[in-house]
Amino acid sequence: MHTYFQLQYRMVNRKLTDFGLHPVFGYLLLLAGFIGLSAYLFYKTEYAVYIYIFAAYAVMVQLSDPKRNEFLRTCFPKKTYLKIRLVENGCIAIPFIAFLTFQLLFIPTLITTGIAFLLVFLNFKPQFNTTIPTPFSKRPFEFSVGFRTSWYLIGFAYLLTVIAASVDNFNLGVFSLAFVFLVSLAFYGNPEQEYFVWIYNLSPKKFLLKKISTAMICASLLSLPIISILGVCFFDNFLILIIFQILGYLALTTMILAKYTAYPNPINVPQVFFMVLAIQLPVFLILVIPFFFLQSVKRLNQMLE
Repeated sequence: MHTYFQLQYRMVNRKLTDFGLHPVFGYLLLLAGFIGLSAYLFYKTEYAVYIYIFAAYAVMVQLSDPKRNEFLRTCFPKKTYLKIRLVENGCIAIPFIAFLTFQLLFIPTLITTGIAFLLVFLNFKPQFNTTIPTPFSKRPFEFSVGFRTSWYLIGFAYLLTVIAASVDNFNLGVFSLAFVFLVSLAFYGNPEQEYFVWIYNLSPKKFLLKKISTAMICASLLSLPIISILGVCFFDNFLILIIFQILGYLALTTMILAKYTAYPNPINVPQVFFMVLAIQLPVFLILVIPFFFLQSVKRLNQMLE
């Protein structure tokens, strides 16, 4: 058991190092980011508790993959396996539990603790054996693959939209729209194999423009139900919705360009820093997007020309 967690610790440290961060600084940055996002969520909406519990569940359920846990069972005795699963879920649940306790939300704390304990004994993953249909074609594989693995997150955003409309909470509706774009950004987190770039008979500029335009169309399809519902229920705030939709497009564009700025390597610290800066202060998008575009063209020159 000790060797297993020691190996996991080394793997996480290696990922942080490859990302361009010293492990200690990386852990501190993750902690600060978690606390900051949690505080912002509870400040922004009164439904933060439900979103928070769902977020904890969504992370922990990834460790309930039957294939993964079957492998652990073959490597460890039953008692050791249960201890490993308990520690794994505990490591994920503790930050959520600590913040809920800090907020004096004791019932949600107990619910989150119960979920963590229950998932130790359950082996499943939110997926189907059949292929989930998508509103996208096969070419924009990022959205096709991402939608099939994250459909329940999109469904959760739609549920928040319905709740926002039913309780007349425009801020919650805006959060659901931002959440859809946040999930869409994650679709572009990992670089594809070089072959899937090389097969395009396009110049680097045309390739990037095609990627961006395709992403905007797909993101529009995902956000259309939210915009439609909120546009009808909060017509007076429709201009604000359009502004957030445009900001979502710009964030998605920045993410795609950041991906190919580092390609074929994963996105690292400089790209993340500029992305966060641009998202927090949209005025910087005027500088960040052209800079990323030029850097991406240089990266892709060898493959596409």
